[in-house]
Amino acid sequence: MEPRKKLINSVDGCVDEALCGLVRASGGLSLLKGHRVLLRSDPENLRGKVALLSGGGSGHEPAHGELGFFGFGKTTPSPTGASGVLLIVKNYTGDRLNFGLAAEQARNHGVAVDMVIVAEDCAFDQPSKAGRRGLCGTIFVHKLAGALAEEGSSLDQIVSKVTEVLKGVGSLGVSLSPCSVPGCRPSFDLPPGDMELGLGIHGEPGIKRSKVASADEVVKTMIDHMTNPDSQSHLPLKSGDSVVVCVNNLGALSCLEIAVVTKAAIVCLEGRGVVVARAMSGSFMTSLEMAGVSLTLMRANQETLRLFDAKTSAPAWPNLSSVCVSGRNYVTEPQAASARPQDDAHSEGPLSPVMRGALERVCSTLLEKQEELNALDRAAGDGDCGNTHAEAAKAIQEWLQDHVVPGDPGQLLSVLAGLVQEKMGGSSGALYSLFLTAAAGHVTEGQSNAAAWAGAMHAGTQAMRRYGGAEPGDRTMLDALCPAVDELMALTTAPPGGQLAVLQTAVQKAASGAEATRDLAARAGRASYIAAERVTLPDPGAVAVAAILGAVLESLEKQK
Repeated sequence: MEPRKKLINSVDGCVDEALCGLVRASGGLSLLKGHRVLLRSDPENLRGKVALLSGGGSGHEPAHGELGFFGFGKTTPSPTGASGVLLIVKNYTGDRLNFGLAAEQARNHGVAVDMVIVAEDCAFDQPSKAGRRGLCGTIFVHKLAGALAEEGSSLDQIVSKVTEVLKGVGSLGVSLSPCSVPGCRPSFDLPPGDMELGLGIHGEPGIKRSKVASADEVVKTMIDHMTNPDSQSHLPLKSGDSVVVCVNNLGALSCLEIAVVTKAAIVCLEGRGVVVARAMSGSFMTSLEMAGVSLTLMRANQETLRLFDAKTSAPAWPNLSSVCVSGRNYVTEPQAASARPQDDAHSEGPLSPVMRGALERVCSTLLEKQEELNALDRAAGDGDCGNTHAEAAKAIQEWLQDHVVPGDPGQLLSVLAGLVQEKMGGSSGALYSLFLTAAAGHVTEGQSNAAAWAGAMHAGTQAMRRYGGAEPGDRTMLDALCPAVDELMALTTAPPGGQLAVLQTAVQKAASGAEATRDLAARAGRASYIAAERVTLPDPGAVAVAAILGAVLESLEKQK
């Protein structure tokens, strides 16, 4: 297996270049020349206060660098006049050895130094002699110790406080993929579809492998394990306890996934009667590009929260609210004025059965074509055109089950506009809603003849062109819609007996226009970003429009 591709200049220089990038992007940091050491750029402000020193290997960013600068951050002790130095160390043999050596050397120079070892991993029921590993709970120690140092607390006071807090901190990670050091193969093998629970931030083995489950199930499994009293590594947690929760991206999960996990963690904890006082989510202590997440819980009283909430200039610390997460009303009800008109107030009319039949046929057609439209969309989009049209169809079907179809066509079009805007989503939902909203003002119960419908179709199409920016020939749904609408304008002069023939011709022109898009270069929409030679199938939006118009014609022919 070849090493994974990395966006770096060289394996040997990537760490130094990364440190330089961190410092250049943050005015509060500086680089100690000749060393891989970051300092605060204002060491004079350390005088008479405790300095914090943390660190570790690269690949865990932003931990150690951007998150190690709470209060007074990293510094060399001798020139600063600091009253003491606190070493914050994760419980790994290499870290303990190197920081221990630094501590002994500093003591030989008369520096007051102490060490706090973070060992909050909840993975193993019976930890080995090496003890529990240090994970993302380390950043909580950075934050609290930094706030205490800022206030002028002594070294002994800081050590005493954070040591006590650490008794109520626990972490656990889960990964869907391994990571790889630049120039090396992945640190371990994890088959696709599997996940590993309890692994370390360096890719050390976890405690259990299983198939990837839903976010809710994974979070519940993690919290169950973390708080299991049968484990020697568990975090004691009972109903009524107040906690700070950190949802830490191990490197490669999307922001969307992290937000889903955050919601799941909050709901799971609240379901146990635990008060979530604060929640933070993002990348804090990573493992390069590992696709995984760790959860860290910290029992918190008012003093702990006061220190946690203290302002900091650390570049990677999030701008958190000091409002308790649990108990906050986080849902805002929409104002009545912005709500959709009450559909139940509509009354049926002579056209209601005709319009209901047409809608039912349109919905069934779109559901039948769902996979066909998805396949067409995969060639030049994100492959969900069929899904979005199916969502709209299902929403309309549900509405038809519970509502009468109003006799006023304009009212019906307004209702449909609201439904597709809410349920369809994306640019398609906006375009259809624009079309229906603009068309609605041109047909009423008293004016719903063929000419009025033609005018409504024309108005809707013009709205799509005006706001969407596309024109016929741009390889969009307009290539099917515009030829059909142009033909429908003949309804303004067609005799009653010739109206169906006009509609039939319009549907044929829509189908021909959709088919012709396979030969067009996309100049609008997502397909416009794809090389022309790769787009050889008809545009899915145009195919959908042709299918909708064809379904309306089918329904009218049957009802004739």
